[in-house]
Amino acid sequence: MRNKELIPIARKLRKKQTPEEAKLWYFLRSRRFQNYKFRRQFPIGQYVVDFICLSKRLIIELDGGQHNQSAEDVIRDKYLNCQNFTILRFWNNDVNQNLESVLDKIYTELGT
Repeated sequence: MRNKELIPIARKLRKKQTPEEAKLWYFLRSRRFQNYKFRRQFPIGQYVVDFICLSKRLIIELDGGQHNQSAEDVIRDKYLNCQNFTILRFWNNDVNQNLESVLDKIYTELGT
């Protein structure tokens, strides 16, 4: 699948975001987070990433139980790393129970 073909999928995912994605997006959107521009449900290659800061080449993924030790995620991460992206993965529970820690880790990664 090419990037252009993923745009309708990305739009659909934006409309059906999870509660955890909405919670994190509140802090990342509109340059609210340290004035960095983030995008959500952004197509890269054959994948759609949850959140991305293109200027820092940072991808943030939120995972539920379906991602536990997923071989597909390993392949996906390897591809994205080869494109010079850094990936931070957080569990949905982290966003719900430890949001400050999640935001601190993102802040730390942006500073490097």
